[in-house]
Parts: sequence; structure tokens; C-alpha cells
Amino acid sequence: MKNRLEEIRKEKGITQEELARALEVSRQTVGSLENGRYNPSIILAFKIASYFNLKIEEIFIYEEKDYEK
Repeated sequence: MKNRLEEIRKEKGITQEELARALEVSRQTVGSLENGRYNPSIILAFKIASYFNLKIEEIFIYEEKDYEK
């Protein structure tokens, strides 16, 4: 799954550390999310969307090819 987390975070002038604190996760988790090495739980995805006042789909991009049928 792709995401726009880094782009959105930087547009808002927020550091990875600040976002991590707000979401109650580690800075490494934020980095892994941004680099696509980690897909968030549905709860974390909702927290991120809520933090930025966006819909989940505005941050996380589902591509059907990401999953085998």
C-alpha cells in the first residue's frame, strides 16, 4: 500500500518525532510507514487521518496489485 504520509507531514511542518508523539508510536514507526515498510493497523490509520483531519483514502492509497487474488 502506498501513502502520502511524508508529503502531508512535511506540508504541515511537523517532524516525525512530533507526529509519533501525537499518535503514541515510535519515530521509527512513522519512518517505516512513510517508507512503505509497514502498513498501519486500521486503528492507527484512523488516528493518522484524524490527526490531519483527512479521510484515510486521502493518505493511504490501495492498489489492487498489492494483494494477490
